[in-house]
Amino acid sequence: MRAAHAPAGEPARRPADRPRAARATALLGAAALLLAGCASMPDSGEVKSVEQSPRSDGDSQVRVYGVPPQDGAQPTNIVRSFLDATTSDEADFRTATQYLAKSARQTWRPFLVTNVLQERPKPEPKVMPHGQDPDGYTVTLSGSQVATVDDNHAYTPEEKPYHQTIHLIKEDDQWRIDRLPNGLVLGQSDFQRIYQSVNKYYFASYKTESEEPKARRNVLVADPVYLRQRIDPVTASVQALLSGPSNWLDQVTSSAFPPGTRLASRSLALDDSNALQVKLSRQAVSTDTDQCKRMAAQLFFTVQDMTRASKISEVELQDNNGNSLCVLGQEQAERDFAPHRRAGHTADEYYLDADRKLVAMSDTATEPTPVPGPFGSGKFPLSSVAISRDEDTAAGVSTDGRSLYVAPMEDGAVHGGPLLASAVKNGLTAPSWDGLGDLWIADRSGRSGGGSRLLRIREGKSDPEEVAVPGLGKRRIKAIRVAADGIRIAMLVEDKGRTTLQLGRVERGGSSAHPELSVEELRPIAPQLEDVVAASWAGGSRLVVVGRESGGVQQMQFMETDGSASNAETLPGVNGVKAVAASEDETRPLIADADDGIVRLPPDANWKTVAKDGSVPVYPG
Repeated sequence: MRAAHAPAGEPARRPADRPRAARATALLGAAALLLAGCASMPDSGEVKSVEQSPRSDGDSQVRVYGVPPQDGAQPTNIVRSFLDATTSDEADFRTATQYLAKSARQTWRPFLVTNVLQERPKPEPKVMPHGQDPDGYTVTLSGSQVATVDDNHAYTPEEKPYHQTIHLIKEDDQWRIDRLPNGLVLGQSDFQRIYQSVNKYYFASYKTESEEPKARRNVLVADPVYLRQRIDPVTASVQALLSGPSNWLDQVTSSAFPPGTRLASRSLALDDSNALQVKLSRQAVSTDTDQCKRMAAQLFFTVQDMTRASKISEVELQDNNGNSLCVLGQEQAERDFAPHRRAGHTADEYYLDADRKLVAMSDTATEPTPVPGPFGSGKFPLSSVAISRDEDTAAGVSTDGRSLYVAPMEDGAVHGGPLLASAVKNGLTAPSWDGLGDLWIADRSGRSGGGSRLLRIREGKSDPEEVAVPGLGKRRIKAIRVAADGIRIAMLVEDKGRTTLQLGRVERGGSSAHPELSVEELRPIAPQLEDVVAASWAGGSRLVVVGRESGGVQQMQFMETDGSASNAETLPGVNGVKAVAASEDETRPLIADADDGIVRLPPDANWKTVAKDGSVPVYPG
């Protein structure tokens, strides 16, 4: 059960499917009115339904509070009201635990797991054989599960039926819950209101290639988690960071914080100048300045992602006595550690024109310009292309999809022979560059029994090296996009006529002289889409995806790398998208190949046609 503090002028409404005796009173205005309403519950009057809707920035003033159990409430109503109380903005679920028997209060672990259902679970009495449970009562919870959030705050899509039971007994002549599953169970709308997706940041770990000059130490990788957005959010984000990377990223990232480092202060907040002071436990005291700055960088970008609207001016790390360990200002953080540094800072967008030559265009230009080098001359038509992140080299696939070429983007340059040749027509995917300067491509020829080979070409000029993909099997890779960090790779994978978007992590084994790469633990990014047409990295933990649900129309949306829907703005529709490109610098516009030609979507605007004829739009990467 709950009471909502609604913004002024907007009355709160109460659900129709909850018992009248268990209703909270929704009031406008000051907290005193809210408290008064909770103290005196109405025992008559009309009950109105509530329209549950996803969280938005505009409802940040809404507060939800639990209401204690009512005397004489029946078991099903107790369970229903308990579920209401678990959606409150109480840090410790103090009201929810009042619905529990004394024994259950000691054992219930609400943060062990969060089960996210399409809608709130439906509590219904369970019919028991006569005499089997004379002193107790069992209520079943059922629904359609869509995801789980584990105790490390990591989100995992998981669609399946949900079915659990809750048992109640009489305690002091009142029904109370004595047996229940650990964790929370929430409907999607409550989950979106209560939780916020936040990126924690850890450093990429290149292991056997870590000594190579291209593998810099300060490459930050976004690790998305879900945190309760109104319960001391800055402190929660720092505590989540100190707990270490999620299980999926743990093998390929590391933290600059010494093991066991904890907060030495109860609560954190930005001061009036948007600076953040963080007291740490003794484990952090013996670190040198370089390591301390790296720790501060992880904190800076993690807290910046949580606060978003407030630009952090600096982060100061302190020991538990308040002595300064180091200070990282905004300018140095952006210059030395910003995650988008390896994403490229181009002023240009690229695509193939009607003659299949490579052209470039700025965000505001209306006419393209052929790029220097052989791919912009028109003498070497291409079917797909990728631009290196430093924008000095292009990789292109011939129009028959069989041959891969690499050439400098400079006047007078020529391309050599093909770096890779496929045995079948249209066997090669479009190539992709990572931020380490390596080129990636997939080839569906050369593997017995079908499927595809994933290949890496060091610095775009060595012999192709096959990268193992244990979870791929005989499925075919149709497209790839490597993240700037070189740690994550997105792949369109076709299986039995259905194309899905999969994300894998790049692990580097073997030895420094002979590294062996593999892509591990493929996981779906947009599981609700039956057929994915195109995808592109659009931020540290975000992709833009084009596809359609079963029986639905084509749609374009942002998705997080954990498979959850992004909090980013809804994208306006555009017809017949065949390809899409985004920059990992989120301020840059989207570009797409659609029915109207090459179209561009600047921030806070609508799609505009920039070229009637053209295809394969790309940003560097």
